[in-house]
Amino acid sequence: MKYPELNREKLRILPLSERKNKVIIAESYVAKDADANQLGEHGSKVMNNLLARISEAKKNDKPVILAFGAHSIKNGLGPVLIDLMERGYLNHLATNGAGVIHDWEFAFQGQSSEDVKEYVDKGQFGIWQETGYYINLAINVGAYEGKGYGESVGAMIENEGLQIPSADELKSRIIVLSEQNAEAVAAAADLLSIIQKFDLEPGFLSIPHPYKEYSAQAAAYRLGVPFTSHPMIGHDIIYNHPMNHGAAIGRSAQTDFLRYAHNVSCLDGGVYMSIGSAVMSPMVFEKSLSMSQNLHIQNGEHMDKHYMVIVDLAESQWDWAIDGEPPMDNPAYYLRYCKSFSRMGGTMEYVCADNRDFLLHLSQGLL
Repeated sequence: MKYPELNREKLRILPLSERKNKVIIAESYVAKDADANQLGEHGSKVMNNLLARISEAKKNDKPVILAFGAHSIKNGLGPVLIDLMERGYLNHLATNGAGVIHDWEFAFQGQSSEDVKEYVDKGQFGIWQETGYYINLAINVGAYEGKGYGESVGAMIENEGLQIPSADELKSRIIVLSEQNAEAVAAAADLLSIIQKFDLEPGFLSIPHPYKEYSAQAAAYRLGVPFTSHPMIGHDIIYNHPMNHGAAIGRSAQTDFLRYAHNVSCLDGGVYMSIGSAVMSPMVFEKSLSMSQNLHIQNGEHMDKHYMVIVDLAESQWDWAIDGEPPMDNPAYYLRYCKSFSRMGGTMEYVCADNRDFLLHLSQGLL
């Protein structure tokens, strides 16, 4: 039975320039030497431990991974993340789909963050031409090229455009690949359908990004640092646009997940920071660590020396390190990120802090 589906082709899609935004990056960005509020006795102790662990990880060539929610970008912390990458302290950044979008909108127009209540009421929330068109196009092209989700968008920002293959080139590739790689055939066919549907001209499509100096994705691409995105279908505003194509999302996001999982598999003796990510970070981490342990156990090894620092705004009086997992009648049990990471072996520490304060103390402490 075929059930009815909403037709995105009928949407009235407005130019991004007509949207009112709450954040202007040139006014709101956080400089790497900005003042930060103190983290408190416990937070300061954890920060000292973290700084020592990162130094040890770098000395032993072990990864330092930072996973974060979209607010770390929306709060203007892109320059701080860029500084940490440029100084070689981060081996991997991971975020959700919204983190990618805010970072791209800042790079493209210097503004982001619409009023959800107002625009839902007007039937306009997330239905903006450039955000939906360009981010989806970057992912469609990137999936064909074998890039990950975050890498695809980062490359578009850094290169200020996309290379669009011709329909004839793709048709020839499909014939050649049909005898070699069925999955590559599907990726080429998907991009061909997008090119035909939107009548895209072959060649370099120039897409200026005048504010790319604030883009963590662009910096990661430039510096060769993996920047992975871990989206969920329907969670982000780019799904509102007809350019959105589920197969390309799936290909590029799977590439990102496996790149992330690889770095998690190297984390014994390394550092994992999860900042302001209540769902994405703990969910992808626990699956990645399970796969990693599976492979290590087959080689007679076990991952036990990974160090995890979890940061969020919810207060917790529970001592996860000493008391383990709380009972189900304790509210601390429902801090999903703490509960998940406390089950991951290694060493976990939780800090109640604003992402701005924590990242500034981290960056400045590493000086």
